[in-house]
Amino acid sequence: MSQEEIDLLLKGESSKPQDTTVISDLEKDAIGEICNISMGTAATTLSNLIGKKVEITTPRVKLTTRNQLQMDYPMPYVVVNVRYTAGLIGENLFVIKERDAAVIVDLMMGGDGSNLPEELNELHLSAISEAMNQMMGSASTSMSTIFNKTVNISPPSLRLVNFAEEQIDDLEDGDEKLIQVNFKMFIEDLVDSEMMQILPVKFAKEISRGLLGQLDESPAPANAEVPGEALESRPLQDRAQPVRGGGGVPVQPVQFVPFDTIPTQPKETANLTLILDVSLQFSVELGRTHKTIKEILELGPGSIVELEKLAGEPVDVLVNGKPIAKGEVVVIDENYGVRITEILSSAERLDKLQ
Repeated sequence: MSQEEIDLLLKGESSKPQDTTVISDLEKDAIGEICNISMGTAATTLSNLIGKKVEITTPRVKLTTRNQLQMDYPMPYVVVNVRYTAGLIGENLFVIKERDAAVIVDLMMGGDGSNLPEELNELHLSAISEAMNQMMGSASTSMSTIFNKTVNISPPSLRLVNFAEEQIDDLEDGDEKLIQVNFKMFIEDLVDSEMMQILPVKFAKEISRGLLGQLDESPAPANAEVPGEALESRPLQDRAQPVRGGGGVPVQPVQFVPFDTIPTQPKETANLTLILDVSLQFSVELGRTHKTIKEILELGPGSIVELEKLAGEPVDVLVNGKPIAKGEVVVIDENYGVRITEILSSAERLDKLQ
């Protein structure tokens, strides 16, 4: 045995190189947490694209192989390759069933999710590619927040793969072992299925180090003073003083605005244009009355229902069921209409909302 090998043994180290294809439970947890956050954001983006509620459950992370994937999932899938170009360098795959992709395509094209194409053509794959591009773009934004640095991706590429006939060969990393992350995906009553994220072990380790490294960079000392507890135990007049945490970092107590200084009326903001195309229900109420069940059952054609308002009295104009104005009924080209005669004041509208 050489002196170098003896020195390594004395230090508790081995002369054999570490197996980079093995991943620890801690690394699996870190990968699962990152995927959970990023895919949650992607689900929200998909929901906005198709106009349906999308739910993705907590991921399950495990070590697998290319051969094992082929045996476990002998079905046609849409495989989307996402390459990270900044912040993280590497690539991973998102795998969804062909039928699930067809449902998403139909919804994106204005359908109800039931008129599915027999097979996905270039137009359908282009639509899925655009959906995945937006989903992965929002996911990379979430990862930028997690890692506190810019994370960019290139436009995703996708293709149909029949796992019964071929293995995954879209990843440049040629290792047999892969990290498989499984999610349950629900799209209202249309999809109850599963999607996968496939990562090379080396890239998965890089991602997990990004999170675990941040957690290790600034551990809180055991004797660090907790600002909330410190303030609670101090006299009232001393609570405005800065509280020092570990490392001498000044920590200021939160300052709340007194309630009497908060304006009671909403202020117009510069971002009002962002919601100008939001649809609201606009209705006019002629009047109301109360009837017993017996009186309602006695109603028939020709019955007259008296309202609490007098003839000619202004009618209420409502938006989403809340009064905002008063008006008078007019007839325009044989259609009923309402002429606005009064806009309720801000105080009156605020009172109606309560």
